[in-house]
Amino acid sequence: MKKFWLILLILTTAVFPQQKKTRSTLDLEQEFKIPVNESGISINQNSFEFSAEKKSPGIAILYSFLLPGMGELYANNYSSGKYFTITEGILWGTFIGMNVYANARENDYKAFAETYGSANISGKDADYFATIGQYDNIEIYNDEKALERNFDEMYDSETYYWKWQTTENRKTYRDIRTSSEQTFNDIRFVVGAMILNRIASAINAVRLVASYNSSLSEEMGWNLSVGLKNNMNLPTSLNLNFQASF
Repeated sequence: MKKFWLILLILTTAVFPQQKKTRSTLDLEQEFKIPVNESGISINQNSFEFSAEKKSPGIAILYSFLLPGMGELYANNYSSGKYFTITEGILWGTFIGMNVYANARENDYKAFAETYGSANISGKDADYFATIGQYDNIEIYNDEKALERNFDEMYDSETYYWKWQTTENRKTYRDIRTSSEQTFNDIRFVVGAMILNRIASAINAVRLVASYNSSLSEEMGWNLSVGLKNNMNLPTSLNLNFQASF
């Protein structure tokens, strides 16, 4: 009888371990709530994709109008953009230099009129300074306007008085004023050149952006998968999977 119970105990201990070893992966998934492969290994994996973004033509145009050449830099091609930036620097230097010169000549002809023409220059407009360069004194000017019956164009003798010491002084004044006015007029061409430089830079930047975007399909893309591998009998390990597409 004792032998019978001993044999029964041995068979029982042999059957239960065998049943635990033959449990399916589905049972493990349901019990531990984790994905398990056929080898009894669970994998928790996340994927990360890295790809170059396309450039915006609108941003390239904005950068080019802010500073020519920056649109090309945005398009990753500054080899041609640097010439627009250099041109912009030269134009700004010309613009500032011409303004300084024109203002200096303006101060010169006003001071000259005050010294050699006894002109009262305070608060006078551009028409007054143009007029005193044409007439030796205010009396001659007013007499001419009276003969033409343009009485509303006549100047008050006290407020608008002038009288050149010599005709040569008046001509010298006129030459100084002409150089100042001509320089102010020429500044408009510099401003126009700045606008054209921006337009040309914007067109070139848009072309480069289009070329950059079309080349993205020829460049490689990246995919990185990161996950944790949980083995029932071994410590947890890190699983990395890197893929490159061309």
